Amino acid sequence: MWIDLVFWAGFAGLLWVNRSRPVFWPLLALGLLLLFNRFTTPGFFDLEIRDGRLYGSLVDVINQGSKVMLLALGMTLVIATGGVDLSVGAIMAIAGAVLAQVVGVAHLSVTVAIVAALAAGLLAGAWNGLLVAGLRIQPIVATLILMVAGRGIAQLITDGQIINFEQPALVFLGNGSLFGLPFTLTLVLAMFIFTALLVRGTALGLFIEAVGDNETASHFTGLSAQRVKFLVYVFAGFCAGLAGLVAASNIKSADANHAGLYLELDAILAVVVGGTALTGGRFQLAGSLVGALLIQTLSTTLYARNVSADIAPVPKAIVILAVCLLQSPVLRGKIARLGRFLPKTKGGAA
Repeated sequence: MWIDLVFWAGFAGLLWVNRSRPVFWPLLALGLLLLFNRFTTPGFFDLEIRDGRLYGSLVDVINQGSKVMLLALGMTLVIATGGVDLSVGAIMAIAGAVLAQVVGVAHLSVTVAIVAALAAGLLAGAWNGLLVAGLRIQPIVATLILMVAGRGIAQLITDGQIINFEQPALVFLGNGSLFGLPFTLTLVLAMFIFTALLVRGTALGLFIEAVGDNETASHFTGLSAQRVKFLVYVFAGFCAGLAGLVAASNIKSADANHAGLYLELDAILAVVVGGTALTGGRFQLAGSLVGALLIQTLSTTLYARNVSADIAPVPKAIVILAVCLLQSPVLRGKIARLGRFLPKTKGGAA
């Protein structure tokens, strides 16, 4: 009981601290969803320790949501420049294929395999950056090219086979634990801190927002908008490569057909739900992580209630739409104006 009280008190404090920030609305939606599960989904909040590791639905949410959270970090910066990256799911498949090929077929070291997989992600991001920043192709078209071709590239790398591996160090990436919590949480936190330091500890974040808000004006201030765009697509490719490592580690193999399938859409939704506008400009890194957790918690909730995977996207879309509407200043303004016309009770309460 006391753990429950500490959790909800901490969550309420988090809401209060962020009450005037864009992240408040996805946090509120996440809190309401968790509260719903607390009273309607048996065992959702149950935790147990086995072999020094925590197990439970909440832990699964973090572990399974880590891939979308990693993708959302890179996607946030891309969207902040006014672009979008539809290829991150395919880049995950390519990175996983390279990883499995290096350790499962070439039998090289784990270190070489990880470096090769991340390098593949960087190279794919650089390709997108070249098309968008160098050749001035619309981001949705430029990244759609790799989205379509990427899985074919992954199939070529693996020769159309599902390559398995059993190296403990690789399996640990997606299935191991540190201090009783999934190691994927450590990866997400490390990447979040690194990204936050990169964009808030330097002028890079201001450059990204300037390019997304008004590319022409940023150009006349001496800022190279094309260089900024190139860098954010490279970074998004790196994040996708890291997510591909986690996905391959989860199943101990490279599945070019299914790795990262449709996760680019979840990443975009997480960023938008988190408070970053698709038109570019100011971005919310923490909000994107909360958005990713909200999406994964919603998916876990639906599966726990035996909702078919074919039907699950419908209530998922409704919840996401509701959160986006709550973030709309126009809608909140109309609700506030409507409140002024409601009848007043004695004592002045509405």
